[in-house]
Amino acid sequence: MHRHLFRKNTAIEQVVRKQPDVKWSQTHKCWYIPLTETGYRLLMKDLEAKASVDFTALKVFLEKRKKVITTSATPAVLPASQPGADIMRAVPVNPVSRSTAWQLCDENLHALQNFIEVLLLKSYSASIIKTYRNEFMQLLQLLKHKPVDSLTVADLKRYMVFAMENQGISENTAHSRLNALKFYFEQVLERERFFWEIPRPKKPTLLPKLLNETEIKRLFNALTNKKHKAMLFTAYSAGLRVSEIVHLKIADIDSRRMQIFIARAKGKKDRYVNLSPVVLDILRNYMKEYRPKPKIYLFESDQTGGAYPTRTVQQIFTNAKNKAGIKKDVGVHSLRHSFATHLLDKGTDIKYIKDLLGHFNIKTTERYLHVSKQQLVNIVSPFDDLWKNEQIDW
Repeated sequence: MHRHLFRKNTAIEQVVRKQPDVKWSQTHKCWYIPLTETGYRLLMKDLEAKASVDFTALKVFLEKRKKVITTSATPAVLPASQPGADIMRAVPVNPVSRSTAWQLCDENLHALQNFIEVLLLKSYSASIIKTYRNEFMQLLQLLKHKPVDSLTVADLKRYMVFAMENQGISENTAHSRLNALKFYFEQVLERERFFWEIPRPKKPTLLPKLLNETEIKRLFNALTNKKHKAMLFTAYSAGLRVSEIVHLKIADIDSRRMQIFIARAKGKKDRYVNLSPVVLDILRNYMKEYRPKPKIYLFESDQTGGAYPTRTVQQIFTNAKNKAGIKKDVGVHSLRHSFATHLLDKGTDIKYIKDLLGHFNIKTTERYLHVSKQQLVNIVSPFDDLWKNEQIDW
């Protein structure tokens, strides 16, 4: 919406009142009309013989908005072939940060442009660029007309305390924000070890959320659509992330070597995972019977012919979970956690599971040791011994 101010004039007011979707602000005592080309053409036509409009402020706003849009990591600056570029098309930058970015002072808007430019030159993924931009914007919006480049380490310490205590950001968000700010001051401004004095909050130790084998069976039996079945069967059988499922191509299924090729997954890392013989038969039947038949991606969108939307897969999982009567607060990623934990339960070496999951560090995989029941089932509680030896009365 754009605000229009004019001295009280009945003729002009009647024209404004008739505009589509016009709104009166009691707080600001002014009229707002939608900021669209159609809306403006209609207003100009209706006001033609009654008044003239000063476009100066609007031109300044539109010019600045163009600069802001170039920092949004849209397809205009992200190669279409880059993994994650479609995520940016489907999930726009935080609307709050985009709508207020034009209010940044010139120095901070320039800083935001440089920030995005260096991230792109260093080939950061679209999802990282989106996260870093939104975190950096939180600081820029707070600064208003104070240049971000003038901040000292002490200023940034105070800001992080403010963000955690007043804004109530979580430990994980604090880490993301620190990573974004560290990138700007050390990679863009090239200030050496600028952040070494700022402590990081300790992250909570969260165990992976998973489904047991009975719940997995109920979940799968709740599915009726063959495409949806094939999708979730593949995800669980190979421990795939939802982003890996939607980007699977028909050519990635190697039935001779019984492997699935996962191209440029998290961390831009290629890997191979095992292809279940049962899942291979399911995929062959799906390819044979499903219409329209997929051409490039294994699970193509019926609407666009491109990769299946990740949000739709998440919704498919949620619908099946609810239908199966599963009350656990889990999402589609729990299939990957369940895959890893069930392999551990069956005695698979954790080093192999690390490679199947595509983890860089074995410590990431070791989280599953805490939820696996393989070793726990052999541990007898000391209470049981006391009861067995009849040393406790009931």
